[in-house]
Amino acid sequence: MKELILSHLDQPVELEKLYRKNKSEFKSTFNFIYPELQENELARFWYARLNYESESVGWGKSSDWAFILIAAGIAYLIAKLPAIFDWDEDFFFPRNLGFIVFPFVSAYFAWKQKLTLKSLSIPLGILLIAGIYINLLPNNEESDTLVLACIHLPLLLWGILGFVFGGTHPKNLDSRLAFLNFNGDSVIMGAVLGLSGMILSGITIGLFSLIGLKIEEFYFEYIGLFGLVAAPLIATHLTYTNPQLVNKVPPIVAKIFSPLVLVMLVIYLGAIVYSGKDPYNDREFLLLFNMLLIGVMALIFFSVAESLEEEKRSVGTWVLSALSVVTVVVNGIALSAIVFRISEFGITPNRMAVLGINILMLIHLVLVCIKLIGTIHGKSEIKEVGITIVRFLPVYVLWTAIVIFLFPVLFGFS
Repeated sequence: MKELILSHLDQPVELEKLYRKNKSEFKSTFNFIYPELQENELARFWYARLNYESESVGWGKSSDWAFILIAAGIAYLIAKLPAIFDWDEDFFFPRNLGFIVFPFVSAYFAWKQKLTLKSLSIPLGILLIAGIYINLLPNNEESDTLVLACIHLPLLLWGILGFVFGGTHPKNLDSRLAFLNFNGDSVIMGAVLGLSGMILSGITIGLFSLIGLKIEEFYFEYIGLFGLVAAPLIATHLTYTNPQLVNKVPPIVAKIFSPLVLVMLVIYLGAIVYSGKDPYNDREFLLLFNMLLIGVMALIFFSVAESLEEEKRSVGTWVLSALSVVTVVVNGIALSAIVFRISEFGITPNRMAVLGINILMLIHLVLVCIKLIGTIHGKSEIKEVGITIVRFLPVYVLWTAIVIFLFPVLFGFS
């Protein structure tokens, strides 16, 4: 996107086309390179336009809402398939829950960017193969590889969503940064819509109960379910058309929670020593330890993505650097615990999956930590930290694909 903006800087029509193709990516990229373009009159106009705080909400075109209703209707029908054909819900939903959400959000971006079927052949092919494969896996409730495949499948679908969001250009790192930003904004929008929907549902059911009508089963089976499958699409559309609505919230969240999490982690590591608990001999503790690690790592990446326009030596950068160092220590402890458990109790699908993701996270964290420390010392910019983060994301997607497609075969579907 950066190269496209610079090459069409004196072509207003082409800039408008780029903006309409992907508004979020265009805005984040343009704001980042604007200091180099301040002498250009057209660039000043675009900067004012992109950063104008409109008090009105843009609802988009009627065609946008028609697409959302059709897509939500198809997603609703997929969610109702077990009821329509009397299928086992315990079989269907763990395998197919991700297909009710991610492909339709991906379709929204493909439609908004007017992507061709040829450019979508790779994501469509992966979706088709993944859908057939996951539903052909043996129905063994005791199978660890089946559980791992079902857990990792939404991550693969999320990776496909990012690929489509970037216009199916796999080497476009700026679009990956914009995608991370968009995720934060849309999650907040989705949370607001979800909370509003819960309040509306409670009021509706309560009002009908006052006149003696029990509508809970009907409401949740039809209206509530449709609202659930439509919410991600509506949140995506509102965020896409109104990036100004929530784009100030994620930086505030990051600034508040990053130092708090840093303090908590330091105290927690000390408490582990004091309590005598350790992840080496306690499986449940190791599981929670890894969940904590993933959450903190996500916070670091999220905070970096939201800090791209800050000065490189801000207090937030110091906090993120310290947090990344502590997280590397936590990751090292978790990784050593996994290696210890494998050496003591042998290889299992779960241990191999956790070992693989911990190795990847450790490598990634070290790279990010080095860049953050370099930012403090003036050797790099915060943008380079963001690039380091997004450049590694396809590695996670590749590992996710390995767990989904190869682990069941390698471990005999056990």
